[in-house]
Order: sequence, then C-alpha cells, then structure tokens
Amino acid sequence: MSAVLPVLSTRLSAAAAAAFGTSYDPELRSSTKPEFGHYQSNLALRIGNALGLSPRDVAARLVAALRIEDLCRTPEIAGPGFINLTLLPETLAKAVNEPESFTSKGQRVVVDYSQPNVAKQMHVGHLRSTVIGDALCNVLEFAGYDVVRQNHVGDWGTQYGMMIEQLLEEGIAAESLDLEGLQRLYERSRKHFDADGTFAGKARLRVVALQSGDPETRAMWRHMVDVSLDDFDKVYELLGSNLERADVVGESAYNDDLPRVVAELEQQALLTESDGAMCAFLPGFLGRDGDPLPVIVRKSDGGFGYSATDLAAVRHRVSTLHADRIVYVVDHRQALHFDMIFTLARTAGWLPTTVPAEHVSFGTVLGPNGKPFKTREGGTVKLVDLLESAVARADALLAGREGVDRAATARAVGIGAVKYADLSSDRGNDYVFDLDRMVAMTGNTGPYLQYAHARLTRLLSKAGATGELTELKDPAEQRLALLLTGFAATVEQVAETLQPHRLCTYLYDVASALSSFYEQCPVLSSEGATRASRIALCAATRKVLQDGLGLLGIEAPDAM
Repeated sequence: MSAVLPVLSTRLSAAAAAAFGTSYDPELRSSTKPEFGHYQSNLALRIGNALGLSPRDVAARLVAALRIEDLCRTPEIAGPGFINLTLLPETLAKAVNEPESFTSKGQRVVVDYSQPNVAKQMHVGHLRSTVIGDALCNVLEFAGYDVVRQNHVGDWGTQYGMMIEQLLEEGIAAESLDLEGLQRLYERSRKHFDADGTFAGKARLRVVALQSGDPETRAMWRHMVDVSLDDFDKVYELLGSNLERADVVGESAYNDDLPRVVAELEQQALLTESDGAMCAFLPGFLGRDGDPLPVIVRKSDGGFGYSATDLAAVRHRVSTLHADRIVYVVDHRQALHFDMIFTLARTAGWLPTTVPAEHVSFGTVLGPNGKPFKTREGGTVKLVDLLESAVARADALLAGREGVDRAATARAVGIGAVKYADLSSDRGNDYVFDLDRMVAMTGNTGPYLQYAHARLTRLLSKAGATGELTELKDPAEQRLALLLTGFAATVEQVAETLQPHRLCTYLYDVASALSSFYEQCPVLSSEGATRASRIALCAATRKVLQDGLGLLGIEAPDAM
C-alpha cells in the first residue's frame, strides 16, 4: 500500500469535517487498476447512512470540500456514491524522490530469541528462532524503536547436575572436553539418569549445589558454558546473525533472584504446596483431564524450574531494562507455558498491563517426507551442517561466472536462500527444507531478489550519475514507483504485527514489477529526461531492495 494513502485519508477526513462537522477515519481500497494508483472510498456511503442523506449528494459535497489537487486527478463519483481517486504521476515521483524516514518512537522493545542450550551443538531447531528474531530486531530498530536483544541461553537446571555428576563418576576432567565431547557426555548422563534412581538423586542434589554456588561444581559448569558460547559465536558468524556475546543472558543470570521470586509470590498468596513443590494454580488453565495445571516455581528438592527463571526474566526486563514491549521468539509448543507465565507475572504485578508481552511462535522445519527434519540416521541435523550445505549448493550454481567473488557470493546466496525460505512464509506454518527450491534463481526466493539487486547495480554502474525521478509515463513505471512508496508502510506493518513474511512478499512484488519494467521500458538506450528519470527509478528500487534484504538479515551482493 502506498505511503501517500495516509495523506489522502487525512484530506478525506478533513473534507468530512468541513462539509458535515463529523470526524471519520476513511478507508481507501484498491479500485479496478491498483497498479496505476486508482483508489476508492466508501466514506460518502457511511456518512449518508449515519445522517440519513443520499450518499451521492454526500459524495458531491465531500468532493467539493476535498483539497487534493496536488495529489490526484479530479475525483470521480461512481455508483451509489463511491469516490474514485487516481494519483498523479507527479505525486508518485515526489514520493519516490522523498521517501519516508523514521524517527525515534521513544519505546524500548526487548526481544528474546535463539536460546541454544549449553553443552549441545546448535541444530535445525534453532534456525527459525535466530533468523526470525534477527529480522524482527532489524525491522524494529529501523522503525525507530530502541531494541535490546536477549539470548536466553539454557545454561541452568537438571541436565548440568546430570553431566557434572557423570564427569565425577567417570573421573574425566571437564577441561578435556570440547562441545562435541560435552554433547556425548550429556547423552551418557541422560541414559544414566533415566535408568539409575540413585544417580538421579545425586544429579538433583548436584543441581542444588550448582545453584548454591559450590566452587567445584561451578568451575566445571563454567567450562561447559565457555566452550559452548565459543561454538555458538562461530555459528552466528556463519549465519550472519547480529547476536553478540554481550546479548547472552542465560538462565543462570537470574539465579540470585529466584528465592525472591518465590518469596514475593508466597507473600501475595499465589503459591500452593503440591507434593513438596511450590506451585501457582491460575484460573482457567486446566489439563486434558480437567485438573488445574500448575506453574511449578520451586521443585520438591528445593531447586528452581525454568518457570521461576522465566518469571525472574520478566521482572528484570520490566524493572531493570525498562521494556515498553517484550517479545519472545519461541516455537509454538511453548504457547501454553508463556500464556501461564505472562498471566502469573501480571497477577503478581511484575508485568504491567501497559507492557505487552508477545509470544512470536513459529512452526517446524520439515524434511522432504513432511516430518520434522532429521538426519538419515534419525538424529537431529546440526545447524552448521545445514548452512554449509546451502553454501556449497550456491557455490555450484556460480561455477563459471566471471567478475564474481565466488566464495563470498556463495556464502551470501546460500545463507540468504535459507533465511528467505524461512521468513517468506507465515511463521506460524511448518515448511519443508528443500535446498533446490531455496537456491533457485526464479520464483519467490532469496537468490531471485539478490539477483535483481545485482542486475540493478550493474546497470547503474554503466549509467553514471543519478538524479531525481521526474516523469512516469509508462504504466510499468507507475506500478514500480507506487510499490516503492510503500516500503515505509510495510516496515511499520511488520514492526506492529511481527510477521516478517509481509516484508518478503513486498520485496518480491517490487522485484516482479522491476522485471516488467525492464521488459517494457528501456533504460540505458532511452534518451534525455526519460533516460535520466528511469535511471533514478532504478536507483530508488535498488535502495529499497538493499534495505529490505538487509532488514531480513540477507546480504545483497553487487554481482552474481
């Protein structure tokens, strides 16, 4: 939708106030040929129905009071009282030459995303949270919000008690293990924990020792954390993620606050003892058997569950980080958990009603068989293997191309293809991981958009100096220009809805309109003002594609 439409809406509202003394929020919808900037308003029908007047008479009075000569051709009244508006080419040209910019919203958004677990290699399950979270942070920052990234790394809880106890039983030094070794240690300790009740009891006590600050336990745990974070950084670098070490605020960071969380909930009579555990039972949350579902804040062994950690995180983000909005990018299976955590936090007064907390859920990455993506052996696919496969596939496509930095471009195209495939469908849906489709140079893919950008870069390098857009004579020019004026509105929409596929759809529309423009409007071979204007239109399109891909976390190579 064009960014000039809000101006038209404001003018229509002012005309209604002048003619009838009433204030309305007009709706403008695309008319028969939206690609040429035709829009229709039903405002006269609404006013006529409200005041008992003839809608056509109302339309005539609105048109008489309407001041849009600088934006549109003379308005037309159609049918029972619709007002048809057609944008002037000059309006589109000016909107392209003077794109909207964002100013500070004066609001802070805290975004929790990625969330890998210490002592485990990042796998395909971490792809969506990281890619979606990065894109949303980029968009929110671009739209004028103060964004605080939080990587809520899983570095606390039962599994570390298991692993440390297993290390002690095996007599292995923690320092001798890399991340792969730690993952195998976890697998051994998990089997031991499930099969041996005595070991399980020791592991639970080890968790309490970890949470209590036992020096030996903490030292082994610290090594696990450091090794893991080093490996995560390498994956983030390959993925092109904006997450940094400073953004890591693991579960352990809230350890000292957990007793206070329990104490304050007890003071407010929000906790009930159940089989030795301290639980909150919230109205309306029932299990399949109809029994109340608990939020387990403190376990029967004295340890704290991840619910307590999440509650402490909410408190910290509101009281210390001063969040005006909190966003959690976590898969759809956690929907009930977050619903209960947000409800309890609001009940306790830690999450004010003025601070929205939103669970940005997403579906599953599927294999070609339509089931969750696994290795041939049935194991979890490591994220780094997936990304390197995409880069290799892109590299093969670039074979024989001249004037291209093949290694850098293959990485940009391969990683970009994976990201775009993830972001381009509604995040709530599952999607099939199909590398052949992802790296295709045609269709709604990342490489298609990247190639459109590279083609424009090559054209502009031949064109020379770029001026301003001055004329839009051809319908293909008008359609492309109209789409370009909608960039800011699309960014605003994504920042509000937290649905990045809307930006992907917009960019694909721009690239498709650009293709039609190429076919119908010669650029370099045209002459005079027409040539200069078309070059300016190409430059504006290149910027929108470059900025838009950047917001998605995708590089825009200058050559492909």
